[in-house]
Amino acid sequence: MSVFDTRDTDFAGMFWPQVVRGGAIMFCILPPTRLALGHLAPERVPDASGLFNLMRNLGGAIGIALIDTVLYGRAPKHAAALLTRLQSGDPSAAAAVGLPPELVAAQVGHALDPANLDFINSLLNKAAFLQALNEAWALVAMLVAVGLVPLLLVRARRA
Repeated sequence: MSVFDTRDTDFAGMFWPQVVRGGAIMFCILPPTRLALGHLAPERVPDASGLFNLMRNLGGAIGIALIDTVLYGRAPKHAAALLTRLQSGDPSAAAAVGLPPELVAAQVGHALDPANLDFINSLLNKAAFLQALNEAWALVAMLVAVGLVPLLLVRARRA
């Protein structure tokens, strides 16, 4: 739900995705724990629980590292692409950055002076980071979808 955020996304636009994520987190602890440990004999649960917690923490650390890699690896590439589009007068790039399209169109073919470049650079970095953040959310959504596929193979345990 957060994959399509823009620079104009406000509290109202972020509220429902946060509510859905908050509700979904309840399904990320108890059901997997039950699936992993529910079929074990009681004397084996303590050791298995320790291993399960280790793997859960390791997966979280790998996930955070993957998201950071997307955020900080893709943002500079998005900034460079946005700058190229701005220099060619692209009105959609101007809108993404927050500049008036007619101002950008008037600057086509002219070199940017350092003062304007400093001003545009901060806007570019914010817009580029937002695009990278949207990509990170898309990656998380894809990984969740891939992670749900094995649930189709889980069979109900008979009492």
